[in-house]
Amino acid sequence: MFDELSQRFEEAVKSLRGQATISDTNVEGALKDVRRALLEADVSLPVVREFVDEVRRKAVGTEVVRGISPDQKFIQVVHDQLVETMGGENAPLAAGGKPGEPSVVLMAGLQGAGKTTATAKLGLHLKDQGRKTLLVAADVYRPAAIDQLQTLGGQIGVEVFSLGAEAKPEDIAAAGIAKARAEDFDTVLIDTAGRLQIDTAMMEEMVRIRTAAQPDEVLLVVDSMIGQEAAELTRAFQEQVGITGAVLTKLDGDSRGGAALSIRKVSGAPIKFIGTGEKVEALQPFHPERMASRILGMGDVLTLVEKATKEVELADVERMQRKLQEASFDFSDFVQQMRLIKRMGSLGGLMKMIPGMNKIDDGMLKQGEQQLKKIEAMIGSMTVAEREDTDLLAASPSRRRRIAGGSGHTAADVDKVLADFQKMRGFMQQMTRGGGMPGMPGMPGMGGGFPGMPGMGGPPPRGGGAPRKAPKPAKKKKGFGEL
Repeated sequence: MFDELSQRFEEAVKSLRGQATISDTNVEGALKDVRRALLEADVSLPVVREFVDEVRRKAVGTEVVRGISPDQKFIQVVHDQLVETMGGENAPLAAGGKPGEPSVVLMAGLQGAGKTTATAKLGLHLKDQGRKTLLVAADVYRPAAIDQLQTLGGQIGVEVFSLGAEAKPEDIAAAGIAKARAEDFDTVLIDTAGRLQIDTAMMEEMVRIRTAAQPDEVLLVVDSMIGQEAAELTRAFQEQVGITGAVLTKLDGDSRGGAALSIRKVSGAPIKFIGTGEKVEALQPFHPERMASRILGMGDVLTLVEKATKEVELADVERMQRKLQEASFDFSDFVQQMRLIKRMGSLGGLMKMIPGMNKIDDGMLKQGEQQLKKIEAMIGSMTVAEREDTDLLAASPSRRRRIAGGSGHTAADVDKVLADFQKMRGFMQQMTRGGGMPGMPGMPGMGGGFPGMPGMGGPPPRGGGAPRKAPKPAKKKKGFGEL
């Protein structure tokens, strides 16, 4: 999402390289590029003006510490201002009010922003935290809105309350809270109706629902792709309904990031969560500092670690470590690792959380993802014995032809996958035994990479430390080397 903005900021810094200090004269070119970058990202004009003025004030005349160049100092100033503009720090959901009373969260926004899905995502997020949550279907206007929430609730194992499409939304909200109170739910999420645009009737209805529900939080769900309109939308809801925070959706799409930089300054309310995909698991707490680092191409290692921690069991990591050291990593392990990556998100999204990886071409990442699908199809055509003992494949051209036909590829494709695994076995074994650990054991594309995948690395060149050919295994090898 922030690729274009990141490139623009990088261009802004170039004019300061080689300078001795940051002065009024040499900083103007950089500030013009910053201003242009923000405007092209659909940041609200008043926010752009304030941002640029603050960067100028903080950057000009700043003492540059020995060993830190002016362009590096300018990046630090821009980073800090981005963090401040987006709220400074993570803002968690407010705790409930009186003891024994459920915490009530009212979800508001325009139609099409992903409000119902965001409600379910937040329900799952709270469930994972151990909270007993009730979803309340109060959108009685949009066709199938109630059915959609009930379906999503069933998928994530969170109960949904509804009085049907004939009841008044404020009555549904009040009845849902009463049920939560009686049945010891600690959190209530109320999904409300949206409109194609802001109108008086919608705002009046939201005020009635808020009066009936007395929520602890009113979260405005904002489509990140609406750009500068996010500022006006946020201002209208803040003035007429009052919001305590925002949920920014569709950050995995083609939005340019303006909404993320405008909402806090316009409303004074923080962004609390961001939606990063269509899956119901794709919701993250919003951390301004991490987002600022991603905008400036510095990656987001903390979020990557949190994703991995959520999906990976320590016992699995230790088991994989042993298999890497013993050269017994096989095709079944490889499929398991690929599926782990899919649960964590897209390969491209994960790679760009690693510092320095933001410059990898999107086309290369897409080719890498296509290659992984291709390999998975081939592995799916193998027998269990072939996955565990690749000697069977190496010794039998007929087996390789059968796998190629079953997966819709050529025998040459299967031969290449087989050869690539063999090349990587020795490399990864050396890495795990003293040559330095890759990012995550056994994960394709992380650390050593996978040969044949564009932009994803491969075995080192001659003189790079690891042998070009895998060491010969003792007697019979039990699996396919290391990835």
